[in-house]
Amino acid sequence: MDYGLAKRATVRSLRTGRCSHDDVCDAHPYLLRAARYHGEPTERLCPVCERRNVTNVTYVYGDELGRQVGRVKATSDLAEMAREYREFRVYVVEVCQGCGWNHLTVSFVLGNGDPPQET
Repeated sequence: MDYGLAKRATVRSLRTGRCSHDDVCDAHPYLLRAARYHGEPTERLCPVCERRNVTNVTYVYGDELGRQVGRVKATSDLAEMAREYREFRVYVVEVCQGCGWNHLTVSFVLGNGDPPQET
């Protein structure tokens, strides 16, 4: 699912004064840290401060993931995970490390779809 429409609506609300900078630039310190150390840089300028490029932070969630649930993953790791697990959900959040803007950009499901193994 692409959250581009929601992002544009949020930015429009900020620019028209219906919400404040503090309402949209509220990245949690853990998210900012994940962006700094594990995020993937982009060429997209922050829609709020327009001074820095946003960083993508990719999280994975799924019943089969065990200790990997909620962990930040590199995009390059997702293909291998899709072969290994039946199903898991991926969430990509864009983060500006300058002003604290953060927004869910896309979510999708990956996995091999194989039935669970009988033991």
